[in-house]
Amino acid sequence: MINDIIKLDENLEVIKFDEAIELVKLEVDKTLSKSPLIIREYTKHLMNSRGKFIRAISVIICAGDQEDKIHPNAIKMAAAIEILHLATLVHDDIIDNADLRRGDVTLQKKFGKKTAVICGDYLLSVALRMATSIKNKKDYIDLMLPDYVGRVCLGELNQHINNHNLNLSIYRYLKIISGKTAALFEASYFAGAIFSGCSEAETKKYKQLGYFIGMIFQLTDDCIDFENTIEDAYKPVQSDYEQGVITLPLIHAFEQLGEFKAKAEGSGVTRAEINAAVKKTDGISFTRMVVKKYYNKSMRIINQLELTDYKKAQLISVLDKASRLA
Repeated sequence: MINDIIKLDENLEVIKFDEAIELVKLEVDKTLSKSPLIIREYTKHLMNSRGKFIRAISVIICAGDQEDKIHPNAIKMAAAIEILHLATLVHDDIIDNADLRRGDVTLQKKFGKKTAVICGDYLLSVALRMATSIKNKKDYIDLMLPDYVGRVCLGELNQHINNHNLNLSIYRYLKIISGKTAALFEASYFAGAIFSGCSEAETKKYKQLGYFIGMIFQLTDDCIDFENTIEDAYKPVQSDYEQGVITLPLIHAFEQLGEFKAKAEGSGVTRAEINAAVKKTDGISFTRMVVKKYYNKSMRIINQLELTDYKKAQLISVLDKASRLA
């Protein structure tokens, strides 16, 4: 079935990039479709709204060696990170009371919040079990996935605590998304780097790159909430503020317009007023300026890494997709 496996010796096989991506998708689908019978209906439902696998793909890209081949252990870890991400989405939809995710009805909408909570917890346990099932795991002890899970959870809690906080600073907001979104991207790039066999110094650069791209991904998503329609985004838009979430375009508007902020603190503001304030203060342009700074930092790191032409192009492709440039 797998034609592109290249044998290096009796104990090690490496896989071509495209084949590795397909194997990750197969691993995730197998896990969701063959879960215990009591939960299988719910996990199979999640297969209908499978995303772009950007975190899993990032693991595989970073895992490429100097011949652009992938160690098979990276496949298992990429699948684990993708399932972990899916668990966070299930929980996010419960918190946000979301009806749609990637164009399909959410688990919590179709089966109820209690069922969705349990399914999210189950997926989290599956992801951690999968991550610890890789061969030679002692070689990858530095990859502390549970620590990253903790950072994601604390980021989500920090966001929840700051819901409706109209005094949220830019610095505090960036700290929130550094855990909520960037941590899992950092874990993806870190994991790939470890599997690639690069030096400790190079591994640190990959971690930093993953962090920057995670920040870009979230900040660009903040812009989408103002710019896209529900048909384009395949999920609810124009809804962050209604859920109590204060994002960077609106934080900038509050900092620039004292009367607007005072009204929000008092009688409240409508979605039309929010959109007008963000437009008046160029909140989208301001957020994209911050994105550009992270983009430039990311490119500097990419140019510092020892990469094949193919791997460099793949890393830039993910960076551009996170920035919505591709």
